[in-house]
Amino acid sequence: MSSGQEKPLVGKPPGNQLSPTCPGHGLAGVSESSSPQAQSWHLTTKMQSSLQPLCLSLEKLHRVKDSMLEAMDRGLSRRTHAQATVRMLPTFIRSTPDGTERGEFLVLELGDIDLRVLLVELSGDTRQTVTVKDRRFPVSDAIAQGPGEKLFAFMATCLCEFLDGLRLPQRAFQLGFSFPFSCRQTRLDQSYLISWTKRFKCPGVEGRDVVELLQNAINKQDRYCIKVIAVVNDTTGTMMGCEASAEPCEVGLIVDAGTNSCFMAEARCVEVVEESLGRMGVVTEWGSFGDDGTLNDMLSPYDRLVDETSLNPGKQRFEKMISGLYLGEIVRHILAELATQGGLFSGRTTPALLTKGSVQIRDILEITDEQVGVARAQCVLWRLGLEASDQDCFSMQQVCSAVYIRAASLCAAGLAAILSHMRRNRELTRLKTSVAVDGAMFRDHAKFSQTLQQLVKKLAPECDITLVQAEDGSGKGTAMVTAVASRLAAQRFQVNQTLALLKLSPNALGEVQALLRREMELGLKKETQATSSVRMLPTYICATPDGSERGDFLALDLGGTNFRVLLVQVGAREQGGVRIVSELYSIPPQVAQGPGSQLFDHIVECIADFQTKQGMMGQTLPLGFTFSFPCQQTSLDQGILLSWTKGFNASGCVGQDVVKLLREAVKRKNHFALDVVAIVNDTVGTMMSCGYDDPSCEVGLIVGTGTNACYMEELRNVGTLAGGEGRMCVNMEWGAFGDNGCLDAFFTPFDRQVDEASLNPGRQRFEKLISGMYLGEIVRYILLELTAKGLLFRGRPSPKLQTRDIFQTKFLSSIESDGLALRQVCAILEQLGLHVTCEDSVLVREVCQVVARRAAQLCGAGVAAVAEKIRENRGLEQLSVTVGVDGTLYKLHPHFAQEVQGTVQRLAPRCSITFLQSEDGSGKGAALIAAVACRVARHQRA
Repeated sequence: MSSGQEKPLVGKPPGNQLSPTCPGHGLAGVSESSSPQAQSWHLTTKMQSSLQPLCLSLEKLHRVKDSMLEAMDRGLSRRTHAQATVRMLPTFIRSTPDGTERGEFLVLELGDIDLRVLLVELSGDTRQTVTVKDRRFPVSDAIAQGPGEKLFAFMATCLCEFLDGLRLPQRAFQLGFSFPFSCRQTRLDQSYLISWTKRFKCPGVEGRDVVELLQNAINKQDRYCIKVIAVVNDTTGTMMGCEASAEPCEVGLIVDAGTNSCFMAEARCVEVVEESLGRMGVVTEWGSFGDDGTLNDMLSPYDRLVDETSLNPGKQRFEKMISGLYLGEIVRHILAELATQGGLFSGRTTPALLTKGSVQIRDILEITDEQVGVARAQCVLWRLGLEASDQDCFSMQQVCSAVYIRAASLCAAGLAAILSHMRRNRELTRLKTSVAVDGAMFRDHAKFSQTLQQLVKKLAPECDITLVQAEDGSGKGTAMVTAVASRLAAQRFQVNQTLALLKLSPNALGEVQALLRREMELGLKKETQATSSVRMLPTYICATPDGSERGDFLALDLGGTNFRVLLVQVGAREQGGVRIVSELYSIPPQVAQGPGSQLFDHIVECIADFQTKQGMMGQTLPLGFTFSFPCQQTSLDQGILLSWTKGFNASGCVGQDVVKLLREAVKRKNHFALDVVAIVNDTVGTMMSCGYDDPSCEVGLIVGTGTNACYMEELRNVGTLAGGEGRMCVNMEWGAFGDNGCLDAFFTPFDRQVDEASLNPGRQRFEKLISGMYLGEIVRYILLELTAKGLLFRGRPSPKLQTRDIFQTKFLSSIESDGLALRQVCAILEQLGLHVTCEDSVLVREVCQVVARRAAQLCGAGVAAVAEKIRENRGLEQLSVTVGVDGTLYKLHPHFAQEVQGTVQRLAPRCSITFLQSEDGSGKGAALIAAVACRVARHQRA
């Protein structure tokens, strides 16, 4: 063989024995002779010529694998599914067994020759004991090919007869239906027959829901209360019934009279199904692989003969190369050709040899046995009326081996495609899984298993598999599907009960909007402000940027664990507008919660460091101070701290003017002078920052570590001031909304746990439902509850999950990311010491979605209340306004912003609202407020 030729997969055996996949090479051209030795060589040459078309090199098998992968992708795609040869049918099985399934379940298993009825009892304990009682009922040709109604009536009668014999006290059962035919499944309990195969051909069933037909037949019996809750393909039943010792079993394979496979696919890849979370069992229906001509160059003349004489020419091409229903025919055609060419049986044929079906798969399995194969070949040939020599018997064994090993090789290529698909879509470096295999070809001959294992290792070296032989056909597996469905339904009921507490109806959101609006009105009036949970604090900011501001300004931004100092240069828009130089400094926890003098001394040291680095020491620039904590302002440059939030608790500050505290720290340090023009809330700074880019921005919103909002209120409505014309920005401090108990009806037990464990119990209640500082804790408490109920992590929480603040809000954003595979979700959870399954990951993601969605909806209800207030203030039928937004939760969470905006549209349909994200944070806004103040002061002096 030249180096340019494909290398045979299996080398030439020692002596005269031929390779089962690529028969002997280099024998062509040997002259024929009448001597026994020459005659043996002549037979070998004929054998090689006849078996060469069955030769499959590793390169060819790789091509089969790659073609199968492409066919699978077409079958999974919504766009190409209808035309795909490998149909990739969803089964709506969402989970494999976890060992906790328990109870008694009925199974109907429709087989090739009989109907099997089973009662399967699962213990649900650590050993998961399975007890099976069953009975078989023969299915006659009259039933298998008679009217469909007769078939289903027969099954219902057998079912009741089986239960009668057990004499059980209960009358109600859940049933799984193993139906081994090609179906279009739309639910776990709804499946429409596409076509009959094998010997079944009952008219009136194709295109109809087989579950409905069976359920109606059972109901007509009117003897037992039996609910069909799952219809299962026999391949899926094989996978679900597998007892995998080390790795979970997520692949099923049947190689019997027919062949098929299934596996647990990533649901997001199954485009024909709406649900995209978790995994879903998919039946490949790979028997039809090649019906589009993909395998034409792999087909031997014998395959074409088998196909032409089959009941479905041109269909099920892959199955006809693999399954037991057809292998005997391939062998028969090869033997007939060799005999006709004089290569076997002294050139004789018999009517039996030329009769379709005279060689069966059981003959092949016995003949390929190394111990008794040659003797069994002699018996089969005698049955065919052939007088066979030892060489004939040996040659027949080689033919059977070649056909059999080719089937195993093709099966390995298909299995390698499935495993590679799984590994690719799970984004794994290596895939480890168990493969449940059933069928006579695997079960009755070790060579099939060995070939399968060896070739999969070559074709998919990044996948490690354990082949597990199915113990009970698909019967046990069908019971497992039914049990898993029952478990998931019970768990889903409990999960829904838990999460329903956090789901807000449109009416509930409208009520929150109305409550906030009432609190706003109370907070604006001097006589009722003390009773409102929303303080509605005047900011003394009565103008937004108009574009004429110029100059250099300093800004300080204190709102969390980090503190920013900024140099802001405001120029003409056409010259670049605003330029910013800034530096970030940290606020250590001991400083944030220590003496107030220490906190402000630290701030001054940071300012001095910044000015030194910028070469500004000695300059005194107008300064805007963003101070993101509740303050009562009495003027633009004076703010009395009402309370600390967001983890700050520095002593000696509450009730004090924070600008004065800053000035006193400057005096203590004696580094420089500060011209503090304005103290600004971060929300107000955000509004002003966005207002520079969009003059219609009159609302500010922060949704980050904390949350707050501000807006331009009519000055006449600000009852805490003397009144007047124009407008003034009002700092709502809406994080405290609900502190007076008005939102108690919307608080869940999880919210109360978060509140009670916080640094400020009973305060900032609205913020604790919305902001990033608390959402992770809400999720953690829900996860602990679900774990305690046995719905998560198999009821075993890690010690880390018991740790406060261990589940950070950034996890919500990561876990909900649309492009994030479940493997990455698992990795995030495993950082917390949690041993998670795919189902755990899906449920954790759902919890995160519910918590984040509620937060966004509550935020949207608040914005809707503000927008409606502005619209009514101005007597407008329709309001157009821009909301300036900042905060990591709003900006980084993949769905938060969209949910906020959608909620506002629903609750305030007469308001057209544009959301504009602040690019430079509230620091830029503080400098712009200082710039506006300087501009107004200049105008007043003029």
